[in-house]
Amino acid sequence: MENTISEFGKVFIFLALGVVLVVGGFITSRLLRPFRPNTEKMTTYECGEEPVGSSWVQFNIRFYVIALIFIIFDVEILFLFPWATIYKQLGTFALVEALIFIGILLVGLAYAWVKGDLEWVRPNPNVPQLPTKKFEKMPARPEASLLSLVESITPASASESSLPKV
Repeated sequence: MENTISEFGKVFIFLALGVVLVVGGFITSRLLRPFRPNTEKMTTYECGEEPVGSSWVQFNIRFYVIALIFIIFDVEILFLFPWATIYKQLGTFALVEALIFIGILLVGLAYAWVKGDLEWVRPNPNVPQLPTKKFEKMPARPEASLLSLVESITPASASESSLPKV
């Protein structure tokens, strides 16, 4: 028992020393560097070329979708490497599990393909147009027609005192 605690202690000391060295390096560089801002330092650096236009560019959402699909499949393929190294020791059951895992990956890939997420240029969707004649009959101010409806229901002889207080 004593030996395992000392092993955990060694790991903790190693991690603490690593954190102290990294944070100490950041603090030391912050304290020792010269701080002399000028317009040349504040410009965007583009490999030595003069920047043209704004440095902020809005990316197409398809970049993020393709990157997300790549990361998902890349991480899932990493799960297959440990399996492949000890495949002979695991037997047929592990082969079936790996084939099911690969099948799930292929279903996900087929779904992304059918949905069109792998297409860079998508066709414009056909959006059905609603008939506008129904909406042309609506008044410009719906509350005015509601008030006229309430006035038509309320008898003219009713005074304000006979109406219930709200």
